[in-house]
Amino acid sequence: MRKARYWERLLSLTVHSVPTLEQAVKPPARTRSGRRQMLLVLLFCAAPVVASYFAYYVARPEGRRNFGELVDPQRPLPDQSGVGLHGEFTNLRDLKGQWLLLSVAGGACDERCTRNLYLQRQLRESLGKDKDRVDWVWLIPDADPVPDKLLPALKAATVLRVSPAGLSAWLMPADGHQLSEHLYVVDPMGHWMMRFPANLDSSSAARALRDLERLLRASASWDAPGR
Repeated sequence: MRKARYWERLLSLTVHSVPTLEQAVKPPARTRSGRRQMLLVLLFCAAPVVASYFAYYVARPEGRRNFGELVDPQRPLPDQSGVGLHGEFTNLRDLKGQWLLLSVAGGACDERCTRNLYLQRQLRESLGKDKDRVDWVWLIPDADPVPDKLLPALKAATVLRVSPAGLSAWLMPADGHQLSEHLYVVDPMGHWMMRFPANLDSSSAARALRDLERLLRASASWDAPGR
């Protein structure tokens, strides 16, 4: 009798309730709340990028017109190797993380090439404190040697020899023009998104500078100098 009462007391302390199938499958309220919070954090992080692109591409005042032509659809940097002036290999996709102001010309660098390189450098310098958010890039689609007289001015530039076929599959000039006649803009996410008119000169460069300044202002909340 005493032993029976002992087992009754012991069993009374045992938890007999087993969760139903619905309770087992349905995540607890704490888990659901955590997922909602994580989703809100992700949306909060993405909001500045979305807002800046909306402000530049969608909500532009009617009275403001871009000097550069917006590329639609944007084209990502190709998975293509380039060779630097000292023989180092770089994948073009490694250039992501900075705004790129880019030109294309043969290594011999004719008068147009020299002018574009000069304008690239001057446009970048004219951005003042924001210049470190922009790299100027010269892509060379041939094996011609670069003139020694240009080398000192190119110390701050990224110069890469690339496959002409891969290059022409990525960039595209305006109708009736050549790749070497334009300057191109690539955003920090690696998308070619703007092409300046052919044969830019010192007088029209001021309009190109305004486009660059607007792009940098629109992306200031999420883009920082350096990769």
